[in-house]
Amino acid sequence: MPTTSGHTKAIRASRVIGTNVYNSTGEKIGEIEDVMLDKTSDSIMFGVVGFGGFLGVGEKYHPVPWKLLDYDEATGGYVVPFTREQLEQAPAYGISELTENDGQARDRSFTYYNDIAA
Repeated sequence: MPTTSGHTKAIRASRVIGTNVYNSTGEKIGEIEDVMLDKTSDSIMFGVVGFGGFLGVGEKYHPVPWKLLDYDEATGGYVVPFTREQLEQAPAYGISELTENDGQARDRSFTYYNDIAA
């Protein structure tokens, strides 16, 4: 059964990882490097968007709340409602920081995106 936007409700993580991410003006800003799952609620927390590096060196990882990533068939990638500058100012972490039990990195990311989306 499709979602309200016509997308499938189920997708393999292997199809998501490596998918390009664009801002609303069509500028490519990075790609999905990983997906963070919430084991307690059986949901996806973040698409981890990597950008800013060269061949993996100096790259920053930005956890974007999953609900803010909208797949666009025309581009074959995800579109976020933010500018590159807003994403560059967003909290950035190492992948391991996002899985720490204290949840501070995750909370800061959710707060940031909720504030700029308001």
